Amino acid sequence: MERQEDQRIAVIEVLGRDGEVRALQRIHQWPALIGRSVLCDVVLEDSHVAAEHALLLWDEQGPRLRLLPSLNGGWLDDRRMGGGEVATMPAAASFQLGATHLRWRSSAEVLAPELPMQAHQQRAAKAAAVWVPGLLCLWLALLWFDQWSLLNPGSPWVDYSGAVLLPLAVLLGWAALWSLVTQLFQHRFPFASHLRRALVGLTGLHLLGLGLPLLAYALNAPRLMVVDALVFPLGVAALLWWHAILVWPRARRWLGLAIAAGLLTLLVLTVARRLEHQHWFGPSYLSALPPPSFRLTEPKPPEALIDALRPLEAELARQASKDNETPSGDGESD
Repeated sequence: MERQEDQRIAVIEVLGRDGEVRALQRIHQWPALIGRSVLCDVVLEDSHVAAEHALLLWDEQGPRLRLLPSLNGGWLDDRRMGGGEVATMPAAASFQLGATHLRWRSSAEVLAPELPMQAHQQRAAKAAAVWVPGLLCLWLALLWFDQWSLLNPGSPWVDYSGAVLLPLAVLLGWAALWSLVTQLFQHRFPFASHLRRALVGLTGLHLLGLGLPLLAYALNAPRLMVVDALVFPLGVAALLWWHAILVWPRARRWLGLAIAAGLLTLLVLTVARRLEHQHWFGPSYLSALPPPSFRLTEPKPPEALIDALRPLEAELARQASKDNETPSGDGESD
């Protein structure tokens, strides 16, 4: 709705460390003074800001920011400004005075269309009511299956409790810890979001840990276990990044680079410890084999193994003959 009054109206948003708006002050009188003094039009609670730190101007030359004499000056986007400097304010400009991050929005700026709030609430409610309990039940069932495969038939139920309840307590503590970190930086406690991310990561890693050995056995491809050895550190690194971007959403790239560097260091150390092994990643053999009915490839007869080892026969005979020809220490003493 149009109003017959001065259209030079703007707001100054005080931003938190996460980039979210912490406070908003409306300006409709020009020039507007910004500082710590109660006489200012925009009052900032920042000991690094002068009593009268900056002046917002909006006249025939457009909106401008003038910094008044101060110890710490300020920034306009990536430009450093000192006392007495004047700069034009672009639409939705971000600037910093002292240690306070601010954003300017004027009435001339085109607003983004309104987002439907009901659909967002329905998605959040669906994730909380369906996905989290469903994933939790699936993960606990996988833990129970692992324990069942290790115990003898007829084992009491108490033997299953530790294998299920202890990981559950660790999972809830993990989600609560990440939620506390989010509370520290963003002033909210998204426990359900962190719990859902942890469940997705753990369930996916668990299913891969069960499926890859079975696939390697079925296809007679033991080197697939190399993928299994790499999937776990990659999955843990991806899960850490997924949690971290919920806390620091504006640092996705730097978080990804830091986690990737740590993962690369871990892989290099793993290779360095296994230089004398036949393979750098993966187990040397499958310690447990599924039932033969899961085998998809045709089994090889014993004769095939004998034929494969036949080239070693001559080398073993030569080595045995060499050992027999070497005089023993007792013979020399005689």
